[in-house]
Amino acid sequence: MKRTFLLAYSIVGIFMISSPSIAQKPIDSEEENAAVYLEEYSDDFQEKFFEGLKQKGIENYDKAINLFLDCKNIDPNAKAIDHELARVYCETKQLDLAQQYAVNAVNSDPENYWYLNNLVIILNLKHNGIATVASQIPFENLTLKQNLALVFYQMQNYTSATSILNDLKTSAFTKNLYSKIKTGLKIQEENSETYSYSTSVTTAPRTAENSSIEHYRNYISNLIKNKNYIILDAISKEALENYPAQPYFYYARGLALNNKNKYKDAIAVLEEALDYMLDDISLSNKINKELSVAYNGVHNPAKANMYLRKIKPGF
Repeated sequence: MKRTFLLAYSIVGIFMISSPSIAQKPIDSEEENAAVYLEEYSDDFQEKFFEGLKQKGIENYDKAINLFLDCKNIDPNAKAIDHELARVYCETKQLDLAQQYAVNAVNSDPENYWYLNNLVIILNLKHNGIATVASQIPFENLTLKQNLALVFYQMQNYTSATSILNDLKTSAFTKNLYSKIKTGLKIQEENSETYSYSTSVTTAPRTAENSSIEHYRNYISNLIKNKNYIILDAISKEALENYPAQPYFYYARGLALNNKNKYKDAIAVLEEALDYMLDDISLSNKINKELSVAYNGVHNPAKANMYLRKIKPGF
């Protein structure tokens, strides 16, 4: 038996540069759901697909992978299956397989922003650039290139975004994004001149270490803004391995773990952050807020309220 159904699921939103002349599919905002595709699928396919989403949600990744592979056997051309397999393989750090399925997903729908975004995330985790897969996808597709420029812009990779724009004909889209990139570069420059990555003011000269910390902080800040908690978890963990005395990275990891419902792990990370705190009240407030969330998550309202009371208003 087959029936028509609308497959939809929640996606992480992203800022969309609005211009009436941008010839590409709309990108949904943070609070919206994306209708992924509308086709005829069997009951068996639907049951396995939604069970796969459920298993992925509770981090039973092996079972989720098997269910999605079953769906692919039922319908090899189902677009969302390659995308979901890429995401689950990324979660399990099987990045070569993740890349393979992400490339398949982009080829099945080259103008789908989210398929391309997922591919770029995976390539970043492998420390590879888009050039490594350019020959495997329809790289000359105009909408794909516009989407790619947007992906890089959102990741604050302004050099790559500009490089893509330079290959496009001048249009309202390119002018708009060039302007956004210029603003982003200016903010980045101002931050690099005024921000101290310790909790006290310092006049010490910039070092290679500070530059690396700044790179991590900018990347993490953008991941938080876009609520990309899967990658935030991986990047903040890496940042902590390199710079274990930076409380902001503990906060970022705790935030990611809370949003993955790993409350016990979040508590351990966030409480460790307190060991490195001095007088940054704003960051302290954020850490205390996430500790309150985590303790609520483990059903300890007394501790949750204790940390909630530590939040100082006005910061």
